[in-house]
Amino acid sequence: MTFPLAFARGAFCGLDDGWAYFDNAGGTQILEASVDAMAAYLRHSNVQTGGTYPRSQAAAEALATHRAALARLIGAPEAEEVVFTPSTTGGFQLLARALAPQFAPGDEVILTVFDHESNIGPWQVLAERGVTFRFWTLDPETRVPRLEDLDALLGPKTRLVAVTWASNILGQVMPLEAIGERVQGAGAQLAVDAVAYAPHRRINVARLPIDYLAFSLYKTFGPHQGVLWGRRAHLEALAPQYHHFIDAVPKKLEPGNPNYELAAAAAAITPYLEALGQRAVPGVEGSDALDAAFEAIATHEGRLAERLLAYLRSRPDADIVGGSDGLAADRLPIISFRLAGWDAGVVAQAVEAAQVAVRYGDFHARRLIEHLGLAGQGGVVRVSFAHYNTLEEVDRLIQALSVQTPPKADSSETGA
Repeated sequence: MTFPLAFARGAFCGLDDGWAYFDNAGGTQILEASVDAMAAYLRHSNVQTGGTYPRSQAAAEALATHRAALARLIGAPEAEEVVFTPSTTGGFQLLARALAPQFAPGDEVILTVFDHESNIGPWQVLAERGVTFRFWTLDPETRVPRLEDLDALLGPKTRLVAVTWASNILGQVMPLEAIGERVQGAGAQLAVDAVAYAPHRRINVARLPIDYLAFSLYKTFGPHQGVLWGRRAHLEALAPQYHHFIDAVPKKLEPGNPNYELAAAAAAITPYLEALGQRAVPGVEGSDALDAAFEAIATHEGRLAERLLAYLRSRPDADIVGGSDGLAADRLPIISFRLAGWDAGVVAQAVEAAQVAVRYGDFHARRLIEHLGLAGQGGVVRVSFAHYNTLEEVDRLIQALSVQTPPKADSSETGA
């Protein structure tokens, strides 16, 4: 399988300024088609839905089409299971409020120390219902969460488990099916943060033992918007978050209505990925094309990750925070590291001289960084690849890390 790199790079509008953008876990570049779709909506369909006049009817039909495109992307059985949100954090905040009436004093919720705060903080509102929180940790030495530790936390009082599908620091893919089976066996629900996973691997919610899933479209080649998915029966049981007289799914979970032009932009993601899959494997269509696209993406990104990780493995002063094999199936191209004695911020800023953009900090996974004892010296340097990045760009980063010796200094943490 040959990866259609030229097609991929040509589809994005922000890759022509000479910089290598390796901050994709913070936000990917946006598709040219998404920008065009947003502009077209604003020019030709910028009216409120719900009217009987033609343009309003067309706008409503367009929103339904855009929602269906996102449902197709994640394998949702029904388009109405897709809820547009401002972001993943906003999606989980909404979900927590909507779920709150289903909880009673003494119920337990399992959270993790290795999630982004977007899937930890929003659930704290359940404390008002008398809920107890239990935390799934990981071994600071191996930096790997263990399923047996989750087993020890699950019990008859467990009502919800909130977990990331992939760490935005470690780059590790969690065994979601095994987690889901355990949570279902305990009679609880599972809410999954798929932000770090969605740009790199195929999501097919219909095949997963999960109940809710959220991710951010601006980290998956689209606009600054989020998506929350839930099984239809679960969404119908949620408390409305809009006006008291609106109880239909998904409208009752989209207060103020979704951003129509961003929905139009988001809908361009799915046909782009289908087209990418068709170029990687000629003749495939629909869901098979999405499968082909993400298989090709995983192979290409694995090469990028392994190129950098091989270099870091060769440096005795490098601490790779996560798996060191870029070709491993459970390893995403999100690579965090520290260089002994160097402030992470100084390292990140030094490579900018080579027009390479990376980030440093805790990336809103502060509990994980603190749990691993990495909160000092600016946190970690994070290099996160997307499928439009190239081996030549990775080599430029390696050269910058090898040639430029940054002066020791202190810096404050940044990043999200």
